[in-house]
Order: sequence, then structure tokens, then C-alpha cells
Amino acid sequence: MDFSAELISWYDDNKRDLPWRNTTDAYIIWLSEIILQQTRVEQGMPYFYRFLEKYPTVTAFAAAHEDEILRLWQGLGYYSRGRNMLKTAQLVQEKYNGVFPTRYDELIKLKGIGEYTAAAISSFAANEVRAVVDGNVYRVLARYFGVDEPINSPKGKKMFQKIADDVLDKARPAMHNQAVMEFGAMLCKPKNPACGICPVRLDCTAFKTNATTYLPVKTNKVKVRERFFNYMLISDGEKILMNKRDESDIWANMYDLPLIETTELIEPAELLKLPQMHIFGQNIVLKENSAIIKHVLTHQNLYIRFLILKDFPEKLQGNWFYTDVTNLKNLALPQRIFIFIKYFFNF
Repeated sequence: MDFSAELISWYDDNKRDLPWRNTTDAYIIWLSEIILQQTRVEQGMPYFYRFLEKYPTVTAFAAAHEDEILRLWQGLGYYSRGRNMLKTAQLVQEKYNGVFPTRYDELIKLKGIGEYTAAAISSFAANEVRAVVDGNVYRVLARYFGVDEPINSPKGKKMFQKIADDVLDKARPAMHNQAVMEFGAMLCKPKNPACGICPVRLDCTAFKTNATTYLPVKTNKVKVRERFFNYMLISDGEKILMNKRDESDIWANMYDLPLIETTELIEPAELLKLPQMHIFGQNIVLKENSAIIKHVLTHQNLYIRFLILKDFPEKLQGNWFYTDVTNLKNLALPQRIFIFIKYFFNF
């Protein structure tokens, strides 16, 4: 059985009509690839359309302000992707005169573009003979060929890239890559794969040995860090005290509220007694507080509580500043912060 030919045939009959599949414009393909990293198509599609409408060319993207990019990115997560996109667009504008490169060797040098993305863009935009290996491809290859080497080990990555290179249809690399990725997304799913209608199941090692739930294999995950964020919401209804985050932590360069981070969950009454709370004044009055909200990030679990204080502090700290409540919609806020503020002010 010709593995590639079978998947391409299946793809011809079953592929989704996605906008970035109807173009060879490297800029549009790059936009879709970065937005869809670690993001479901259904979730990423509205972002793709919003970015393409606002920035129809890489030149327009390069001229954007970082705050604009982060605000458009709000709710998508992994905000470093948005920041890296701006740096890439600016480099393309400067070095390639606004023409997005299509060669793998040039793409791999750009910010935020790794081996997979460079292979995808060069393949889809210029039909360059490059095999893409993403999560869907790992899963398909691991099951079909019965490879139990961990996909996130150095040895595993080399092994799967070699297999992907070997099975690649050299005459139709773009079609082949799209087919394998779509096959993994729609049929050879992580849970409950549709083996009964799989066109290659008779030669699939996992199907023949009942190992679909076992493959692919991953090594143990990195330990998850637990963090406790206590946000102070202080407002007179017209202006609100805000904070500009720096580049040393999550949500770099975005905006949030003044924060006290603790090493464990502390009840509001006890929190107000902590020495670090003195930056908000000597006689702090707590009007109310929210319940604990758990927010899951990669390798981090955030436990967030909002405390509504009565009075503004006498002195501003670090990156604190006041802004009009009406201006909050124009700030790049982490989605969890934005949702609470939007609910609180009912806008």
C-alpha cells in the first residue's frame, strides 16, 4: 500500500475548506500557522480573519504597535507568539522589502519560526520538498509504523523526522503534508480515532496490535508550578489603577492590575495584614473580593483572586498608572483579567 497516495486520496475527498489552503501567499500561510499553534482551528479562525483584515500585508503588520498586536491576540494565549510575529514582520519588511520569504533556509532564521513552521510555509507556499512534523503527524506516524520512541525525546524527534522524510511524496510535498496533518486532525484523533473508516488501517501497526491508545508515547511532563495572584481593583468608577507588566514573566508587556503574589492561598483578611500590602496604604478597606479562579497555563497553574479596595494609594509604585475606565477596551489585558474587569464595570 502506498501510504502517501492513500492519504492524499482521502484528503481530496474529505479536506476542510480553510482559507489559507486557497493561497500560496507565504504571509497568509505564516499568519495561519502561528495563530493555530497549540490552538484548535475553530478557536483560531476568528483571530485569523481579524488579523488579516487589520493587517492585509506584512508591511501593514510591521507598522503595528505591540499593544495593538497583543490586544488583537487577547484570549488566544501564548502571547509571546504575538510579540514574535511583530518582530518577524519588521524583519521581513527591513530585510526582504515586505516580501515574505518562501525558502526554508531563510524562514528558519526568523523569530518564532521553528523547523515545523519553516517546513510548512516553504512547502505550502513554494512546494519545497520539506516534510512537516507536528502533533498530528507524530500521532499518525507513531501509530501506522508502530514507533514507541517518545516523540518529545531528542532521539524520537530525529526518528520521526526521518520517517516523515522517507514517506514524503517528493512530487507533491504540499499536498502530502496537508493530507497527513488533516488525517491526524480529523480521523486519527488522540482519543477515539475512526479506525473503522481509516483507509490505511490494514497496514497500521497500532490497529493490528490494538495499540492506538498507547501510541504515540511521551516522556514525563515538566513539573507544573503553582502560583497565587491577588489582584487589587481600585477605582472611583471613572478612573482605575492599572499596572504595566515587564518582560520578565508571563503576559510580558501587557496590562493588568496591581498584584501581590503569595506562595500559598491566603484568605483576604490575612492578606491585608502582610507587610507588602503597605504599598496600598496604612488603613486598607476591603469592600469585597471574588472567589478563587484557576487559570491553567503551560507548566503553570494560576490561582487568581480579585480584591476590591476602597481608596487609591497615596503613592504609585513602579509601573502603576491611572487610566479612564472607558480606555480599558484599548489596553492589551490578559483574557482572565479582562473578563473580570468587563463584568465589574458592565461594559
